[in-house]
Amino acid sequence: MSREVTLARRLVSLADTLCDDYDLTDLLDRLVVACLELLDVTAAGILLRDQQGTLHLMASSSEQTRVLELFEIQTHDGPSLQAVRTARVAVGQDRAVLRRSWPRFAAAAEAAGFCSAHAFPLRLRDQTIGALNLLSAARVPPLGEDDQGIAQALADIATIGILQQRSLHRAAGLAEQLQTALDTRIVIEQAKGLLAEHGHVDMETAFGALRSYARSSQLKIGLVAGSLVGRQLAPRDVLDGITRG
Repeated sequence: MSREVTLARRLVSLADTLCDDYDLTDLLDRLVVACLELLDVTAAGILLRDQQGTLHLMASSSEQTRVLELFEIQTHDGPSLQAVRTARVAVGQDRAVLRRSWPRFAAAAEAAGFCSAHAFPLRLRDQTIGALNLLSAARVPPLGEDDQGIAQALADIATIGILQQRSLHRAAGLAEQLQTALDTRIVIEQAKGLLAEHGHVDMETAFGALRSYARSSQLKIGLVAGSLVGRQLAPRDVLDGITRG
């Protein structure tokens, strides 16, 4: 399948948020997966603002990315924070630029094996609600202009879907929506830990198994995680795919 066809399909998938059956956690996970599928990047993470302007980690492609994005929030230093503040793309195309722009983030990123970062604002006109951060390892070149355009387009489609739902539900609905998504992330982390312990694998492998099972079963990842934590689903069933592989 060509990248153009895949891109079109992913844009349509993200635009599904304009319908009534909407799940914020699922949308952001789809955005992360689409970026990894379409762009030559190593990892992706998403931060989202709540009504008070506080940033929360809402999606990440790996355990290293999750830790790095949380580090950004805690230290107030990094490309995602800049993208949110300025509503513009923040680019650290190599280690030298990362070190000049965000010294603390650069040290943590290098320790995790990343040497470039591109953070795209989740924005619509004058409203910025978060950022999409794409990270690359040393073997991967920085994103070119065309790829940056694709990344921003994916982020824009997701933003339109989120803001569409927010306008429908207003303040009470927004608070409930974000809280539900945060609760779902907690359950996902619990499920990852359960799988890691049961299968004697690392957290990244556990998350890959969780995501793979959800996609192959055509279920939302939050529902699968909840079933694992609630003991309705056996860890061995989710881990079976990586065991066979």
